[in-house]
Amino acid sequence: MTNTKSELRAKALAKRDGLSEKKRVAAATKLAKRGLPFKLLPGSIVSGYSPIRSEIDPMPLLRRLAEEGARLALPCVTARGQSLVFRIFHPSDRLMLGPLGIPEPSPAASEVIPDIMLTPLAAFDRLGHRIGYGAGHYDFTFAHLRKAKNIIGIGLAFAVQEIEAVPALSHDVALDYVLTESDVLEFRSSEVAHSLRG
Repeated sequence: MTNTKSELRAKALAKRDGLSEKKRVAAATKLAKRGLPFKLLPGSIVSGYSPIRSEIDPMPLLRRLAEEGARLALPCVTARGQSLVFRIFHPSDRLMLGPLGIPEPSPAASEVIPDIMLTPLAAFDRLGHRIGYGAGHYDFTFAHLRKAKNIIGIGLAFAVQEIEAVPALSHDVALDYVLTESDVLEFRSSEVAHSLRG
């Protein structure tokens, strides 16, 4: 592997940063219109994220899922090397800034364990591996929470963030799906993902 994770992350983020506002909004709208690639069970807890920097905005999709009967949650950062905590939220809730400056629900909001985790990422490949931002929050959280519950991990990204191969390590947790504005990539049904053109 010639490129390190940090080099691959930097290249993918530069591509993501280069997208126009119009393309970002259109991509988020397309994700919401398509919805999830499987039937959502009523009352399922879906965690999203508050988009920072140039991340694809999950809020249009979250609003649609709420209309379909999902209960929504957002992650709250506790400390590096510890699992994220998820708290219930509604799209109309006022959020507060967490320790990393990312909007989070109030500490008074109920803590839950999601059934489905929508995760941001810097880069992804066609085997379901993702590159995050280096702190390992999501890998640790998946590993920790999946001991108690089967959680579906779905990466949300722009198509330009796809790379040929992520140099995955043993502690890296593969995603079940990656959704972009142009593809639904599923990694659950076979060793090599297949793509359903959207």
